[in-house]
Amino acid sequence: MSFMKPDFDHRLRVAVTLVCGFATAFACCGALWSAEVEFVVGGLMTGEGGSWDSSSGPLKSPFGVDFTSSGDMWIVELDGGRVFRMAPGGIPVLAGGDGSKSYRGDGGPLQDATFNGMHNCAVTFNDDLLIADSWNHCVRKVVPATGVISTIAGTGQKGFAGDGGAAKKASFDFVMCITLNPSQEVLHIADLNNRRIRAVNLKSGVVTTIAGNGMKGVPTDGAVAVDSPLVDPRAVAEDSVGNVYILERGGNCLRVVRPNGTIETVAGSGQRGAQDGAALQATFGSPKHLCIDHDDSVLIADDQNGAIRRYDPKSGMVSTVLGAGHGDPRIRLKNPHGVCIEKDWLYVIDMGNNRILRMLAPSR
Repeated sequence: MSFMKPDFDHRLRVAVTLVCGFATAFACCGALWSAEVEFVVGGLMTGEGGSWDSSSGPLKSPFGVDFTSSGDMWIVELDGGRVFRMAPGGIPVLAGGDGSKSYRGDGGPLQDATFNGMHNCAVTFNDDLLIADSWNHCVRKVVPATGVISTIAGTGQKGFAGDGGAAKKASFDFVMCITLNPSQEVLHIADLNNRRIRAVNLKSGVVTTIAGNGMKGVPTDGAVAVDSPLVDPRAVAEDSVGNVYILERGGNCLRVVRPNGTIETVAGSGQRGAQDGAALQATFGSPKHLCIDHDDSVLIADDQNGAIRRYDPKSGMVSTVLGAGHGDPRIRLKNPHGVCIEKDWLYVIDMGNNRILRMLAPSR
């Protein structure tokens, strides 16, 4: 992936608002924001000094985004049950889903497909769109050349079965999060109710478990990951050197599976709160999603705190980069769910406000 120079100068303290593709620029009148925010969908709320009405926007509980090689953004909704595609500078265009909570359309075009509680999505190097169809307990795939949708993992029925065999014949129970490893040879799946992290080899199609034994509990640091309990693995992402991070909402912790297959907790005391500082003393408020920045730091959507948090494995510290008075102090996030790094930008899905915003990635 190539990295582009940001198209705004953060030294000028200029904020840009994009409301469904229409831009309005304004100077911050001497206010010194420590982070500038651009709105990709939506704008400043009334309580933030703007007039955006979240109920009148085009999205209904957006949960995840990812990007094609041409820069188009795919958006999946939880409550709306729809998939949108949005060109750079454009507006969200409905591509599939009719809002019904159902499982239809495999073998046909995306526009005729239906979904049930999508939580996030991922895009491959060849622009295949992968969708975590959570309450259908499966992963769906859309091929861009044909627009045809199919299921590549899961049968649509909840359960736990299939390790060592074809992913499309395996059973999952609430596919909460999917992410590709850096080489895109492996699709990681947070199999929430099975309390496992599972991995699909995209060349062979075989699924295995890489963390979790199905029991609920706090894993012992240094233990074998596949023999260890997990509280509730909500999200998963792999960094550039093979560390697989696991985010637990109920556990209020960030854990990691090392390349040698052992697991440890690296951030979060397990108590609920909003404390920054030394990672193992830091606290979270039901964190929901994560992504990896260019410097291998971990960015976390901290749902109940209305904040985006950052874990730096080099310093062992947790900080808040946006929300709860940090970053641009005007911004009041409401149940942020998705976070995604694309080129020099950190995209934040502010689910409760039905908007999507972006800021310069902390690593930049």
